[in-house]
Amino acid sequence: MDLSKFLCWVVLLLGISLVESKYMVYNTSHTIVPGKLNVHVVPHSHDDVGWLKTVDQYYVGSNNSIQVACVQNVLDSLVPALLADKNRKFIYVEQAFFQRWWNEQSETIKRIVKDLIHSGQLELINGGMCMHDEAAPHYIDMIDQTTLGHRFIIREFNVTPRIGWQIDPFGHSAVQAYLLGAEVGFDSVFFGRIDYQDREKRKKEKSLEVIWRGSKSLGSSSQIFAGAFPKNYEPPPGGFYYEINDDSPVVQDDPDLFDYNVQERVNAFVSAALDQANITRTDHIMFTMGTDFRYQYAHSWFRQMDKLIHYVNLDGRVNAFYSTPSIYTDAKHAANEAWPLKTEDYFPYADRINAYWTGYFTSRPALKRYVRVMSAYYLAARQLEFFKGRSEKGPTTDSLADALAIAQHHDAVSGTSKQHVADDYAKRLAIGYVEAESVVATSLAHLTKADPALNPTFQQCLLLNISYCPSSEINLSDGKSLIILAYNPLGWKRVDIVRLPVVGGDVAVHDSEGHEIESQLVPFTDEYMALRNYHVEAYLGQSPTQVPKYWLVFSVTVPPLGFTTYTISTAKKTGGYASKSYVSRLQKGEQSKFDVGHGHLKLSFSTDQGTEINYVNSRTSMTEPVKQTYSYYSAYNATNDKEPPTPQNSGAYVFRPNGTFPIKPEGQVPVTVIRGPLVDEVHQQINPWISQINRVYKGKEHVEVEFIVGNIPIDDGIGKEVVTQISSSLKSNKTFYTDSSGRDYIKRIRDYRSDWKLEVNQPVAGNYYPINHGIYLQDSKKEFSVMVDRAFGGSSIVDGQVELMLHRRLLLDDSRGVAENLNETVCVQDKCTGLTIQGKYYYRIDPYGEGAKWRRTFGQEIYSPLLLAFAEQDDGKPMSFGAASFSGIDPSYSLPENVALLTLQELDDGNVLLRLAHLYEVGEDKELSGVTSVELKKLFPRKKIGKVTEMSLSANQERSAMEKKRLVWKVEGEGSYGEEKKAKRGREIDPRKLEMELYPMEIRTVLIHLELPSSHSRINRFDA
Repeated sequence: MDLSKFLCWVVLLLGISLVESKYMVYNTSHTIVPGKLNVHVVPHSHDDVGWLKTVDQYYVGSNNSIQVACVQNVLDSLVPALLADKNRKFIYVEQAFFQRWWNEQSETIKRIVKDLIHSGQLELINGGMCMHDEAAPHYIDMIDQTTLGHRFIIREFNVTPRIGWQIDPFGHSAVQAYLLGAEVGFDSVFFGRIDYQDREKRKKEKSLEVIWRGSKSLGSSSQIFAGAFPKNYEPPPGGFYYEINDDSPVVQDDPDLFDYNVQERVNAFVSAALDQANITRTDHIMFTMGTDFRYQYAHSWFRQMDKLIHYVNLDGRVNAFYSTPSIYTDAKHAANEAWPLKTEDYFPYADRINAYWTGYFTSRPALKRYVRVMSAYYLAARQLEFFKGRSEKGPTTDSLADALAIAQHHDAVSGTSKQHVADDYAKRLAIGYVEAESVVATSLAHLTKADPALNPTFQQCLLLNISYCPSSEINLSDGKSLIILAYNPLGWKRVDIVRLPVVGGDVAVHDSEGHEIESQLVPFTDEYMALRNYHVEAYLGQSPTQVPKYWLVFSVTVPPLGFTTYTISTAKKTGGYASKSYVSRLQKGEQSKFDVGHGHLKLSFSTDQGTEINYVNSRTSMTEPVKQTYSYYSAYNATNDKEPPTPQNSGAYVFRPNGTFPIKPEGQVPVTVIRGPLVDEVHQQINPWISQINRVYKGKEHVEVEFIVGNIPIDDGIGKEVVTQISSSLKSNKTFYTDSSGRDYIKRIRDYRSDWKLEVNQPVAGNYYPINHGIYLQDSKKEFSVMVDRAFGGSSIVDGQVELMLHRRLLLDDSRGVAENLNETVCVQDKCTGLTIQGKYYYRIDPYGEGAKWRRTFGQEIYSPLLLAFAEQDDGKPMSFGAASFSGIDPSYSLPENVALLTLQELDDGNVLLRLAHLYEVGEDKELSGVTSVELKKLFPRKKIGKVTEMSLSANQERSAMEKKRLVWKVEGEGSYGEEKKAKRGREIDPRKLEMELYPMEIRTVLIHLELPSSHSRINRFDA
């Protein structure tokens, strides 16, 4: 907004105010009045970072045939509206929009906005790039997107957001409360959506506002004041919407005109206030004056609110004034009230009978996987960017950071946007990946001391999920070898399996010292070929020219935060060879039983039963019958239903099943068994559109299950929600455990809620929970754990059984605003078929009390896979690389096995952002749930740590300052200071010893200033 445009606004508003002042100057100067009911009028606009339109369409106001919304107008008109009256206030949330707008403003407008922020008229709350979802995102992504917004705000305005404002996500995670709330320095968090049964009970008990203690391990040290709104995040009942096209009655206070209605409007306002006061503790209530994409002409709202505040206060029954959630929170705290305690989370969420918003836990599973893959890549790319040194001229990882941040929005990774918007999220990720890929390639070239004269280029393979990797599919018979670099972003040494498609079988693998590495050739089977050919054509516009014959499988050993290199060449050059797999195909009844497995773990299959497996681990003496089945829920079609209750379809948000239908193998489907020295596989075609592979790797004690689901048929006119069940004999007694945003595990009991007596109307959908990390069952003897490769919905509908929803294809909209059915397709040459997805889950059975170690350690490996890079090497020429291996930390050191490195990033100011997390909860493991410590010096070898500053989780303020400002709340039934036994936290970091102590579930964030020798330039931070 330029200065001339701004002055026009001011002149217009002055003209308006002069006309009004002929009759009335509205008094908006009221503040809190003790002893009265205080109505905090909080103007806001909820601006989705993509939903029906893309983020940029929402910002500039294009594509208005879908929705009339322009965020640019909101922010443009807001400035003069606030300047017109110093008592007016407004809160703004979504930094993705605010930063777009900020970058377009003149220095004059920027100075005005800074003054508005510092005066408290404009408050930036929540402060992340988006209002992230709380079911599908991983906690690392939630931290990253919040940090991106918070660091911009502190840099530009020198303020730190105090309030969490998660008003629209569809249920709320425990991680949001303690990690993205208290640990980022928030004093409170407010939200709009909790289960309708829970809300009614809380309204009766006046317990909509609570002290939310989300972490068992951190307890009261990380609790937060939390408020659920009485209905939603919109204005109160009675007609108080004031967009220019809204139909609420305005306050008509000119007696010379018809329809004078001041007393009527005052009565409506007071009535709504008294109603809300009856369900709220203390003399303070909040009116959320706004909703989606409002204030596009801000004066139309403020003019009416000015009048309401003026006349309501003249009336005298209640006290109304412009406010913000910060002022409201301070007022609640000053009341010295003891508040009800809330633990765990607010999942699942239903807004009415038969309407559980648990379908979106799985909606758009391919996008969910893409977000997860890019999240892991961003974590690794930032590490490599740091080791080389951040380039001031580019490329950088910033573009991927922005794309990932936007993708965490509660209509993005959730899968609840329109299709063209989902495509936009994916496009942004792809663009960000391309730039980050360049960062990775140049960093690896630097760290390997690549010879520039030989022009080595590291290629990467993003499309291995569809079995496509041009870099590994080269012909090695024409005088070339292939260099494979495996980078490990974890803080401990890693032994893992690499699988690559290759065109020929005459190959051998050697390590960097020339020793042959055991390898295995697994034949390329039909299900892979079909997946590859169709999707490569969709991706490239033409069929691939090469056809791989095998998967080359070999084991790699990689140091922490480092890489090793391997060479693939033709066997005749080296004399070595890769072992070919033994393949057998068994028809039903042909052979009753067969075994596969390596080392301690063996699986026994029965061909006549098909899906029954006997799981045996000889090391732990665990033996368990396991059964794998598939079925689908037919999606409910409420077209012909009559009210009451309100008709409800199954859709992108809502899961409403209408019967369960087992999917059984059709006809004489063979079982293909592949055995070899490194991996055994059992391939099963469940039906024409579902296949699965069970794998057992050498040296591993878990089962990997790869599934391919799709094209889901809809010829019968019925939408389908496809699930897999993994059944055991465990006596789980209706109890199971699911993760909270990939962090803590929460106990779930089927058909039960700890906060209220559940009236069961959807026995399946009402027992579904979000799964980011894993789900497990236990009885007195065993634990049965299942880990996932992306966010899914899941449950334990039957004792001893884990159920995962893998895919959804629906034909009806569920009437929650998106106005589009969830029917994803892939099109090749004008022919479109339903989306096929490929994915993996993993399971393992442990003795009771011993499963956490696998879940925590292997969970990190799933989230952060090896980053693979490829370079060709001409035979007979000198090696292109001077360093075949590298570790970014002291070679004698690795992180403790209960600590994960979440962030290692060079910031644009040259400081290093480091986050370390204790992986275990209190009591989760008898050894690893204790205090641990990290030697910071050994994370930065050959570098001198100049200064270490401990920060809040989002790195926008010093932790000590944050703790001093933290509000202390009273809790019902507890002493003045909360729990008697406070959770322990790591000691302050001694600048001499430089050791970081971590207690269970603690995450510590530090800014590190490295004192580099003068001989080192900034871009040569690490030498290999």
